[in-house]
Amino acid sequence: MISYEGRLFRKAGGGDGTVARYRQDGDLVWADFTGGKVRRGTVTGTCSPDGTLRLAYTMVLDTGEVISGHTVNVPQWQPDGRLVLREEWQRYGEHATSGVSYLEEVLSEPSVAAQPGVRA
Repeated sequence: MISYEGRLFRKAGGGDGTVARYRQDGDLVWADFTGGKVRRGTVTGTCSPDGTLRLAYTMVLDTGEVISGHTVNVPQWQPDGRLVLREEWQRYGEHATSGVSYLEEVLSEPSVAAQPGVRA
């Protein structure tokens, strides 16, 4: 099983400044994220033996909009040793939609540690 404990992820290509720090206890996985247009967000779910994450998420945007949904994230190892998560997501509610995103592991932390809401 892949350990997600302490790993940082952002949208592939640098994203909008939103960074998530993952935590893990057995098959239970959770993360807090903030940055970009996100004032505060969380994900909580489970990790299967192959490292696939099944997560529910909620976030509050800087507009005050509250968004929730679920994702299935499949890990892909990169040649440099980082993980990329292929994220199939579905958003619920008034602005329901779905799609595929990619999250890349962030190996260095200096600019992330100072962000509010991201716990070290």
